[in-house]
Amino acid sequence: METKDLLKKVRKIEIKTRRLSDHIFSGEYHTSFKGRGMTFSEVRQYQFGDDVRAIDWNVTARYNEPYIKVFEEERELTMMLMVDISGSESFGTKNQLKSEIVTEIAATMAFSATQNNDKIGLILFSDEIELYIPPKKGKSHVLRIIRELIEFQPKSHKTNISNALKFLSSVMKKKAIVFFISDFITEDNYEHTLKIAGKKHDITGIRVFDIREEKMPNIGMVDMLDAETGETMLVNTNSKSIRMEYEKYYHEKVIFFKETFSKCGSGTVNTRVDESYVTKLLSYFKSR
Repeated sequence: METKDLLKKVRKIEIKTRRLSDHIFSGEYHTSFKGRGMTFSEVRQYQFGDDVRAIDWNVTARYNEPYIKVFEEERELTMMLMVDISGSESFGTKNQLKSEIVTEIAATMAFSATQNNDKIGLILFSDEIELYIPPKKGKSHVLRIIRELIEFQPKSHKTNISNALKFLSSVMKKKAIVFFISDFITEDNYEHTLKIAGKKHDITGIRVFDIREEKMPNIGMVDMLDAETGETMLVNTNSKSIRMEYEKYYHEKVIFFKETFSKCGSGTVNTRVDESYVTKLLSYFKSR
């Protein structure tokens, strides 16, 4: 993509997503995530009505009278955007590809974090880590993230969610607000790595999908391309058993996503490319 065309595209996404962020998400993001992190401030003498769970027993033993730990909210948080850029994200049967919606969601969340003076980082992944941008503040940093989301070309078209979660755990030592954006169609079992990452970070899985992925249409013999492996095969879509097998496979992946994130204490959002992701995200934030 030429520089001029790229800048126009970045500007178009900035205008749309910044408006959403300014008027809709900023307050909801702040309410949902601010105050979740607490840092130690000081110790003071125990007063009637204080929570006994906050007693600092070491200091209490030293001075022979009860002291409690005082904490304050972490005013500055770190948001990590983990974005799946594998081959399956290039699918779309309506007005937009899944990858375009993914970019819009990521940009909206980034501007929401900027409104709250938080740091934003980016991890682009396939079955390997394609790009890592460490967390920083500022509009120019957000625009760089959007630029990478638009034009970055992955080396691989496959997906491995476990690898991405392992990388997150290795580079982020402090707690972060993590938005994991993918279609979650993958062969790897990511439950263990999600459980580990979820103990440290506040993770939300945002599943972006197209309605045409849910069922295989009955359109006769067709050549089908696997976007992740590059393989083409002739498929008889007239066969009811083939259609049912595909539908079963797809729904197993969706159920695994929902149940695994729930089991690991992480939130989930499901948004279709032809639906308003704004409505879905707002509903999620209000329910937290």
